Amino acid sequence: MEERIVKFIAALRAAGVRISLAESEDAFRAIHYLGIKDREMFRLSLQSTLVKDANNLPVYDELFPIFFGGNEMPPMINPSDDLSPDEAQMLAEALRQYNDQLRKLLDKLTNGERLSPEELERLAKMVGLTQMDNLHYREWMVQRMKKALHFREVQEALQELAEILGKLGMDKQRAEQLTQLMQANQQVIEDQLRQFAGQRIAENMSDRPKDEGIDSLLNRPFNALSDRDMERLRKEVQRLAAALKTRVALRQKRAKSGQLDAKATIRANLKHANVPIELKHREHSLKPKLVVICDVSTSMRYCSELMLSLLYHLQDLISKTFAFAFINRLEFITPDLVDRDPHAAVAQVLERMPAGYYNTDLGNSLEDFQREHLGTVDSRTTFIIVGDGRNNYNDPRLDIFNTLAHRTRRTIWINPEAPGLWGSGDSDMLKYAPSCDVVLQANTLAQLTAAVDRLLT
Repeated sequence: MEERIVKFIAALRAAGVRISLAESEDAFRAIHYLGIKDREMFRLSLQSTLVKDANNLPVYDELFPIFFGGNEMPPMINPSDDLSPDEAQMLAEALRQYNDQLRKLLDKLTNGERLSPEELERLAKMVGLTQMDNLHYREWMVQRMKKALHFREVQEALQELAEILGKLGMDKQRAEQLTQLMQANQQVIEDQLRQFAGQRIAENMSDRPKDEGIDSLLNRPFNALSDRDMERLRKEVQRLAAALKTRVALRQKRAKSGQLDAKATIRANLKHANVPIELKHREHSLKPKLVVICDVSTSMRYCSELMLSLLYHLQDLISKTFAFAFINRLEFITPDLVDRDPHAAVAQVLERMPAGYYNTDLGNSLEDFQREHLGTVDSRTTFIIVGDGRNNYNDPRLDIFNTLAHRTRRTIWINPEAPGLWGSGDSDMLKYAPSCDVVLQANTLAQLTAAVDRLLT
């Protein structure tokens, strides 16, 4: 129990609650006298010794049940126990109509099984939960795990299942009762995901070093960055951009020549009786023209802001940049970047279109681009999309994207999501990818810097 309390105090500190060593000693002293058998007394004793500011009470109330229980999940129901052999056979036949991924979760709902610890760990690694140490993103992590488990498709399958069972001969009331029990089990699994996300984030908070080195921060996934981490990275971007400038300038110096210039070669060799001793080449211009479209919805905001920051500091290496931001509609933001830094520019854009988790619509934004900004792309343009390819089941407008890809010199997509999540849930990434020249995963500032270096080659 002492180790658990120490971790709890560390998590409170990581969440911004100021707790001195003396106050930690007071908490242990109070527990020594009052004990832990009375849970409410235990909660109040820790609260009174550790929390001095009423503004910190919500954080305390959120972390306490994660570390010391109290939010028990309802039990799973096993609907298959109540099925007759004929009904069990009908259910098995109905489930065979779904693909392996859906059937795996449907089987769990049918048998009343929770996710195993191994399955939860795989999910945590897939969505970046293992690096997350900010409770503000708990619900977002739950949504990402639900997407990875194809929750929406399972819900649609459950709505169809009663009808399929009815066609196979099962009594309508029995079929509806079965699907309702499976829906209740799905809610229990969602609660399990929420509890697991809270526990893992709290553990990460308690284990986080007081001050990580910048190298560690550069390799921290965007979805695991705290506001404090972002402040440090905003300052680091300038140093990274300076290093990139030096690297690209050296490449330009080494790229000695472009195509052979016949006229200049003849003129230069008149003094050699037209013997081509000195070869002249056309100057080889390496400065690209960029059109950048960034998703600034909640899940993508840090990645897009840092991408814009890098490009903002690298303007000397770029002939022209047209920058756009979108959530459910497109905004031209190049003017916003003229007199302010990218962080302030993104904040200004978000005032015009408040961000949310579930309203991203790239298809509609591509329509806006085609209607109002098509003239910004030509055969010299490098066309860049920074986004996760999720459209919330809206029309992805692949026709417009394909047209833009064909008009441009190169089409590059930068996506922070793991490739294993592409195509899952509302992701249209696998539909967009064939039209791209390059698709890069960039889930950290280090990866994003490498991606920018590559597009400037």
